Amino acid sequence: MASARTVIIAGAGIGGLTAALTLARAGFDVEIFEEEPVLDEIGAGLQLSPNASRVLLALGLGERLKPHVVAPSEVSIKSSAGKEIARIPLGDLAAQRYGAPYWVIHRADLQSVLIEAVRASPNIRLALNAQVNDFERAADGVKVQGWRDRTDFSDYEPTDGFAFETRGIALIGADGLGSIMRYLVSRSFRRPTGDGELIYSNRTAWRATVPRDAVSAEFREPVVHLWLGRKAHLVHYPIRDGAAINIVAITNFNRNNPEWSKIEGTLAQVLPHYPRADWSERAQKTLAASERWQRYQLFHRSPRRRWGLGPVTLLGDSAHLMLPYLAQGAAMAIEDAAVLADCLSKTPDEPEQALRRYEDERRPRTARVQRTARRNGLIYHLGGRAATARDFVLRRMSGEKLLTRFDWLYDWRPTPDTE
Repeated sequence: MASARTVIIAGAGIGGLTAALTLARAGFDVEIFEEEPVLDEIGAGLQLSPNASRVLLALGLGERLKPHVVAPSEVSIKSSAGKEIARIPLGDLAAQRYGAPYWVIHRADLQSVLIEAVRASPNIRLALNAQVNDFERAADGVKVQGWRDRTDFSDYEPTDGFAFETRGIALIGADGLGSIMRYLVSRSFRRPTGDGELIYSNRTAWRATVPRDAVSAEFREPVVHLWLGRKAHLVHYPIRDGAAINIVAITNFNRNNPEWSKIEGTLAQVLPHYPRADWSERAQKTLAASERWQRYQLFHRSPRRRWGLGPVTLLGDSAHLMLPYLAQGAAMAIEDAAVLADCLSKTPDEPEQALRRYEDERRPRTARVQRTARRNGLIYHLGGRAATARDFVLRRMSGEKLLTRFDWLYDWRPTPDTE
């Protein structure tokens, strides 16, 4: 018999953990199943714009996050030659304009704060080394099956596992890029939708985190630096309360068989994408701050017309994987979590209708973010006359006017019930 207040989540990334917290705050019991045996420190820096930070603040996480975040004063946009093109003010201006701060943070620090809050909640159970691999509709909700490792029990060999079965009123797929839940949902459609397939962008993100003293003094200040160049761009900013610098170098990178997972890289692989003839010595020195890099091939999906069916839906990258050129991947998952909890809390006795309302509300916005991110990626990598025209337009706009172009994105707010 399914609990009338239990929601099951597949995946304990940022989206899944935030969803668990928003649902628990709305009075639901939550079970999270995560296939990884340990939630290690993964990834690098990410940006939490006001549309995301306001959700985390509403969950009471502000004090836990403050030791880890940096509130950048501005975005400094530069040409590859090092000339500043424009500045977009953030800091106090953005906080006042949008009612919430603009933060940058290491992904692992955000995840650790979310995990701490999840484990402190009596309404949430987190199972690691456990994977949802099937579901079926039941009269009282959804029945979920999967496997769970038993290495923590002495009477099982380390390679053994066992199946589990649980029930709830709803199942949320928050298991990321290689989502099993997405496959299970697609399999259940009577006719394939043919949309939302995984697309390789022919771009690679090279990521590194270095101590603050590894870069020049000007780049230790609380500023997001965005360098634009032909076929490549560069982003870096301080994280961990200014103790470290996050560096992301994104380059064109064609590959016949792209990998989904992280691959170790080296500076010797990165630098050829930033030749001295085109790129400032300051940019090259920033890249040289790290010998070791993590390489991620970049994928995205076109917007999908359907995310779920019955008592099952998707959230975050599982639903709307996007390119990083608007810095909104984590933010959209956090927004999803707030809206999902709001919809379910309004009609807990009609979970299927609540999930369809959630999807109807989220699809147009996430699709717009996906499209805008793709367009930014093209604009960032322009060369020749097109780049000159881009820079001319940016220079003619004031910083505050540039910021207003993000009002539709940053001024998003949950409904009163989720705040």
